[in-house]
Amino acid sequence: MILAIIESFVLNFVLLLVCVINIQNGAVGGVHYYEQPVKDRVVELGLITEKEIKRNYSVSGLVFVLVLLIIAPLMVFCVNGADTFFEGFIQLTVMYLLCGLFDRVFIDWYWVGHTKAWLIPGTEDLMPYIHKKTWLIKIISTIIGYPLFAALISWIVILIIK
Repeated sequence: MILAIIESFVLNFVLLLVCVINIQNGAVGGVHYYEQPVKDRVVELGLITEKEIKRNYSVSGLVFVLVLLIIAPLMVFCVNGADTFFEGFIQLTVMYLLCGLFDRVFIDWYWVGHTKAWLIPGTEDLMPYIHKKTWLIKIISTIIGYPLFAALISWIVILIIK
């Protein structure tokens, strides 16, 4: 279990790194994470194209899929030695929830909501970028969805290795 907690920091670091890379040349590079009105505005302002938004979304999504579907299960089942559904489920749930909460609290609430790092000039009237209702939906879907996702991944891995 301790390894799963430590390994969640790997997931958090990857998430943070992807976000930093996305906004390295300004917050517009991470606009694919924003609500649709913000995306529409930055396209209208000529700061980015729809095609670039889709590309950035695809690349970021691919990294997260690789980490959540491949790296995390490999850590749990190969490094940590989980060999039952329950062991895998618990460890993946811990890893996914800690990563999800890091995303919701540090990245969404603090970094996006309380710093200027994610500010896109010309969209200030659309702030906050993550509305309270959206943030609460993300929190609830993290708390419910990640354990379900961990169960599915654990079940698939156990089917493969047994």
